[in-house]
Amino acid sequence: MKIICQQSVLNKALATVYKAITNRTTIPILKGILIETTSNNSIKLTATDSEISIEKECECIVEEPGSIVLYSKLFTEMIRKLPNSDVIIEEQNGNVNIKCKTYSSDIVSLQAEEFPNISEVEELEKIVLDKEAFKRMVRKTAFAASTDESRGILTGVLIEIKDNLISMVALDGFRMSMVKEETISDKDIKVVISARLLNEVTKILSDEDQEEDFVLIIDKKKAVFIIGTTKITLRLLEGNFINYNEIIPKVHKCIVKADRRELVDVIERASLIVKEGKNNLIKIKIEENAAVISSRSEEGKIKEEISVDVEGEGLEIGFNSKYILDVMKVIDEDEVVLEFNTNVTPCLVKPVEGSSFEFLILPVRITS
Repeated sequence: MKIICQQSVLNKALATVYKAITNRTTIPILKGILIETTSNNSIKLTATDSEISIEKECECIVEEPGSIVLYSKLFTEMIRKLPNSDVIIEEQNGNVNIKCKTYSSDIVSLQAEEFPNISEVEELEKIVLDKEAFKRMVRKTAFAASTDESRGILTGVLIEIKDNLISMVALDGFRMSMVKEETISDKDIKVVISARLLNEVTKILSDEDQEEDFVLIIDKKKAVFIIGTTKITLRLLEGNFINYNEIIPKVHKCIVKADRRELVDVIERASLIVKEGKNNLIKIKIEENAAVISSRSEEGKIKEEISVDVEGEGLEIGFNSKYILDVMKVIDEDEVVLEFNTNVTPCLVKPVEGSSFEFLILPVRITS
């Protein structure tokens, strides 16, 4: 194989596929990036950790077709540090020579035949999604998924598409996020994808300066995102997702409408004195047209009051400040509605108008 690529083009393509490389593997071939010639003016780069596979095509001059696998970290760093000029990559008998201006190096390659292929799919459903809307939905849900790999399906985000509506749901036992957006699709799809991998997809969506839409393909065990010249294949999580509709409170005794930014500022100030690892406990006391936020620790105590609109009964409730801040910081609206029933049942956070999102936050039991 012999190819000639512009350093800037190759560097950008490598930065994309490198997101699939993991340090957790002990399998040598998974530490590599597959380089394949596809035509006289294109190559395809592929990296995978068996859960996610990222493929990226980029322009180059192909003088001799072929395929090689190079150790990802060395090769990516090598290309990144080269000057912005033509890079010549030539393979002969397992030895790869890389030249750029006066630079020259020889590195060993791995067998391309041993590189795993998880990107083959049986297309069952294919839909077109809006890039910005999808990124926004992942940002508002992925944070609420569990980071404990032993919890299986709870490490994922449920994606449902039905009746021209796309919904995403994530929960970890302490909070739940659910967002909805309109889409143009009459498909009926229900899949769960790892929140960690979805975050990687949104990073690539941000890096691509292509059109606003991208393609999602679903088969029985995989999801494929096609974004311009990039193809991302993810393994779906198996199992039954929790029936989230059953845990959304249907009754409330107290409704509070508050300025979201003001609420964030006050909770952040109250959190300053609360130590990590002890629930980050803050208390919120709902009174007539006011919410009193307080916290205390061995180092002292903080108390602050903000004006809010209150309907119904007052109450005092405790929260892990991190969980409530995580929710408030992904909301874009200026005002939010918080619905309470008792001080031991979840708080439901909603928009003032519409139903574009619903967040549940489990309270921390407090002693009087």
